[in-house]
Amino acid sequence: MEPLASKIRPKNLDEFIGQEHLVGPQKPLRVAVEKKHLFSFILWGPPGVGKTTLAKIYAKCLDAKLYELSAVSAGKDDIKKIIKEPTPHAKVLFLDEIHRFNKAQQDFLLPYVESGQLTLIGATTENPSFEIISPLLSRCRVFTLNELSDAEIGEIINRTKLKLNQEAKDWLISMANGDARQAIGLLEATQNLYGKITLDNLKNALQSKFLRYDKKGEEHYNTISAFIKSMRASQPDAAVYYLARMIDSGEDPKFIARRMVIFASEDIGLAQPTALVVANDVFRACETIGLPECGINLAHGVVYLAQCKKDRRAYNAYMEAMSDVKKHGNLPIPLKIRNAPTKLMKELGYGKGYEKYTKDNLLPDKLNGKKYLY
Repeated sequence: MEPLASKIRPKNLDEFIGQEHLVGPQKPLRVAVEKKHLFSFILWGPPGVGKTTLAKIYAKCLDAKLYELSAVSAGKDDIKKIIKEPTPHAKVLFLDEIHRFNKAQQDFLLPYVESGQLTLIGATTENPSFEIISPLLSRCRVFTLNELSDAEIGEIINRTKLKLNQEAKDWLISMANGDARQAIGLLEATQNLYGKITLDNLKNALQSKFLRYDKKGEEHYNTISAFIKSMRASQPDAAVYYLARMIDSGEDPKFIARRMVIFASEDIGLAQPTALVVANDVFRACETIGLPECGINLAHGVVYLAQCKKDRRAYNAYMEAMSDVKKHGNLPIPLKIRNAPTKLMKELGYGKGYEKYTKDNLLPDKLNGKKYLY
C-alpha cells in the first residue's frame, strides 16, 4: 500500500509548498528547472521540508534518470552500479543524509561528479561546511531550506483530504514543528489505528508502539533534550542512559558530540574551561574512529561534562549582548578605540586617548555602564 506521503507528493514546482526563496518566480531552483540547467547541488535544511521532493521534481523536469540512495546504507559498490548502468538520460544521484558518507566515500564520488558522469543532489540536516569535503563541496551549489511555517503545514494537512476538526489540526500543526513528514506520518498512523482523526486519537497514536524511534521525528528531539538536561542537572547516570538509547537507535554519533561541544560552552563555560577541549576531542574521536568504538569516547565525555560545575554567565552575556545589537543596531564605536590607519582618521580623533589598560567605558555611549557578565 502506497504511503500517504507518497500519494500527496507534489509532481511539479507549482504544487510544491514552501521554500519560496528557492522555487518562487525567478528564484534559483525554479530558473534551473525552467532552463533545464543540469548541475550538482546540496539541499541543507531540517527534516520534512521538501528535500526529497525537490530532487524528484528536478530530475523529472530535466528528463534525467534519478537514482536514490541513503548514505546510511549505501557504499562504493552502489555508486559503481549506477555508473555502469546504460541509459540515454543524464544520471542524477539523490544521496540522502550525505553527511553520513565518510571522507573516503566522498573522495570516491568526487571524480564522477567532476566529470559530469553523475549529477549529485545531496540532502543533509547538517552544515555542509563541516560534513562535506571541500573538493566535492566546491563543485556543488548549496541551497538552504527553511522550516515550514504553520500556514504551510496547514496547507499540506489539507492536501491529505483526511477529515479532522480545527482543534485537532491546530494541535497537529504545533506538534509537527515545521516538519511535514511528522504531520503526515502521524495523520496516517492515526487513521490506520483508529479510523477517525480526533485530538485524543492523535495523541494516542503519537505514543503508540507503531510509531518507532525516528531520527527525524519527535522521539529524536525528546531524547536529545533529556540527554542535555541530564548533563545540565549533573546526573551522569541519566545522561549515559539517554546516550545509550540514541546510539542503540542508530543516531549519528557526530550529532551527539556536536551537542556536547555546544553544552561545554553554554552550560559549563567559565566554571571548567577545559570542558570545551574534552568535548572537541570527543567530536574528533567520533570523526576518526566511528561506531561502535566511539561510543566509549562519548560515554567518557558525557560523564565528564555531567560532573563538571556549571556556569552559564558567558552564554547569558552573549545572548544579552546580541539582544542589544538587534535592538540598537550598529551604535557608534567610541573614537578612542577605533582603528586609525590614515592621517585623516587620526586628525578626526580616531584612536586619540587610547590606553591599553584603561577602566574607562569602551562600549558605545548609549550602552555606557551596561553589564553583560554577572
